[in-house]
Amino acid sequence: MGAFFSLLSLAYDIPQLFFGSKPATVAVKAAANPQQVEHVSLRDFIQVRCPSLFKEFRPAWWLRSGHLQTGYCVMGDFSKVDRVEYDRTLLRTLDGGTIGIDSTPPAQERTLKDDTPIIVVLHGLTGGSHESYVRSILAPACTPVEQGGLGYRGIVVNFRGCAGVPLTSPQLYSALHTDDIRVAVMYIAKLYPRATLIGVGFSLGANVLTRYLAEEGEKSRLVAGCVLGCPWDVVASSDHLKSHFLQRHVYSNGMSQNLQKVVERHMDAISKFPGSPMWEAAQTVAAKKPTTLSGFDDIVTRICGGSSPTFPFPTVDDYYRAASSHQVLGGIRVPFLTLNSADDPIINKVPIGVADNGWVVLGLTKGGGHLGWFEAGKHFGQLERWYRKPVLEWIRATAEDLVPEGERGKPTHEVDGFLKEVGRDDIGCKEIEGGGRVIGVEGEGGLLAGL
Repeated sequence: MGAFFSLLSLAYDIPQLFFGSKPATVAVKAAANPQQVEHVSLRDFIQVRCPSLFKEFRPAWWLRSGHLQTGYCVMGDFSKVDRVEYDRTLLRTLDGGTIGIDSTPPAQERTLKDDTPIIVVLHGLTGGSHESYVRSILAPACTPVEQGGLGYRGIVVNFRGCAGVPLTSPQLYSALHTDDIRVAVMYIAKLYPRATLIGVGFSLGANVLTRYLAEEGEKSRLVAGCVLGCPWDVVASSDHLKSHFLQRHVYSNGMSQNLQKVVERHMDAISKFPGSPMWEAAQTVAAKKPTTLSGFDDIVTRICGGSSPTFPFPTVDDYYRAASSHQVLGGIRVPFLTLNSADDPIINKVPIGVADNGWVVLGLTKGGGHLGWFEAGKHFGQLERWYRKPVLEWIRATAEDLVPEGERGKPTHEVDGFLKEVGRDDIGCKEIEGGGRVIGVEGEGGLLAGL
């Protein structure tokens, strides 16, 4: 029945894929003999190993627009699907901040080999490991092979103050700040030195992952990346959110309210830093209650969304210009797949033709909204996320078939208990007490999910 209604979708949407004029050459295990290595173009690598990228996405007929797709992503009930449980580890950063590392499967559930591939995930604006779009990938990826999954390990890096992670310093997170993911990946690579690491980012986390990979270049500890719903040109997205009624009063307002609630939940912690820019920004937010995302970012994010230098910025547009990831795509030196939807009501620009980088493949569908991509399932009323198949194909191909070349990451050492990169003393992390079991379907009450 579900398949019948799927046929009622009026548009067949085969993704457009944009490759660099000279696609990068990657080393892969030879199909005839996995012990041998052959070199193929990234275009051929994708065509052979990611067939779902060349098949149509059919939006469910009752979710035909980007607004409806996005709305269902926010308001839909995903509590009974893609159940994932995690073990949480808390990391203390050198500046006193805390980030949450959620790993699945939990250690008590089953033990994986040390060389099991790891999917490192960055969530959206005020999300976390509980988000349905995260679990849509990790549930099948981390299911045992004998049960039809990939049998991989998944690790979600929860930003400061998000998903129950305590706020322990007068600094939040942003689309620009990459040092938290940098130290998290250092920690993961140190913990599992034999494992292949693949990055996946959603929305804000997609922007952070893009910037991280560009900054790391050939030294990236992640051998490949995939981002979905990346905002790219943050200035253009901000202008778009200001210029239309629904964008301003629904999406921008909703994201601003989410961020304000994150600040409100940590007011006791923020009060421990009286007189700090974070404390002053929190007081201003409480008094003004900004109704737009740019209004919140102007008060808070441009001031304390990252470390100094760089932060604070003179204006919110200065922060947006610095955070825009489309301008750094040329620095990426690992296979990098992106997926955006042309009817995304939040993001209105995709950087087609901006950077002619053979490592980057831009994917664009006509429909799907923001992190939606829902199509009719096999049973009436059932929905499935289209992106799950191509993203899992990409993850499996880069984890099992790709043969990384060159050195991955700079040497690390411990200094006063903190893990640091040799030659860089300004960032580091160490494991601290706390954490525990996290039930993935249990989100944070009062926050809009899916953004």
